[in-house]
Amino acid sequence: MKVVLFCGGMGMRLREYSETIPKPMVNIGYRPILWHIMKYYAHYGHKDFILCLGFGADYVKNYFLNYNECLSNDFTLSEGGKSLRLFNSDIDDWRITFADTGTTSNIGQRLKAVEKYLENEDMFLANYSDGLTDVPLDDQIDHFKREDKAASFLCVKPNLSCHFITLSPGGVVQAIKDAGRSDIRINGGYFVFRRDIFTYMRDGEELLHEPFQRLVEQEQLLAYKYDGFWAAMDTFKDKQILDEMYARGTAPWELWKAPGRSGAPPGSPAPRPMDTVPHVGQAASARR
Repeated sequence: MKVVLFCGGMGMRLREYSETIPKPMVNIGYRPILWHIMKYYAHYGHKDFILCLGFGADYVKNYFLNYNECLSNDFTLSEGGKSLRLFNSDIDDWRITFADTGTTSNIGQRLKAVEKYLENEDMFLANYSDGLTDVPLDDQIDHFKREDKAASFLCVKPNLSCHFITLSPGGVVQAIKDAGRSDIRINGGYFVFRRDIFTYMRDGEELLHEPFQRLVEQEQLLAYKYDGFWAAMDTFKDKQILDEMYARGTAPWELWKAPGRSGAPPGSPAPRPMDTVPHVGQAASARR
């Protein structure tokens, strides 16, 4: 399935980074969070991406046009730097469509702008590009197919460091619950859509407002409940926590690094050394 990634937002609560680059391009370790999300989808065999660009579109384009495979793969350098042999590749079999969808567009407008690239798709995936999870994607998709609805989203508990308060009509506190232990659930930003989603949308509408309300009214919106790892990168503190997980080698979302797996779906051939390429920074560009 194709994967639509909304990556044109500024991320105002990550102002330290996102004043100059789009929020999905903020790094976790050596790579942008957008890359980590794409690796997650590629792990499940979904490698045809549509990037909905807006703020910082040139930054995203240049990143992939000058992609450096060596940052996250083993390689051998020889002949004084003239020869480089990669032993694995991140994006060699990815297909990426770069679509400018407006600097001030909302999510609904961005999705509507790439409808033309989804003409032959009965189903497709979509993502906010600012959260990480280890949810078994195949299970979410199977659940969606069984229920035969128009849309599904990952339904998770919020990773908020706050408490929810229950009050009596007179203002007496009746309960205090940690946000993570409450019954409150939120949209985790991992979507599965049928192409029918576009029939619920009107020009200018925000996806989760009017279109999702129409889906609710017609009982066409599905929530996939998941209590495993999920974390959004909304603040500098969120980024620090994800960076620490990555640095310790305990990042739950890196399913492609699970023991005995090559980062490809079960049954895929084992990785093999790639052909020699001439320059480190031009490996990806030369294949396009």
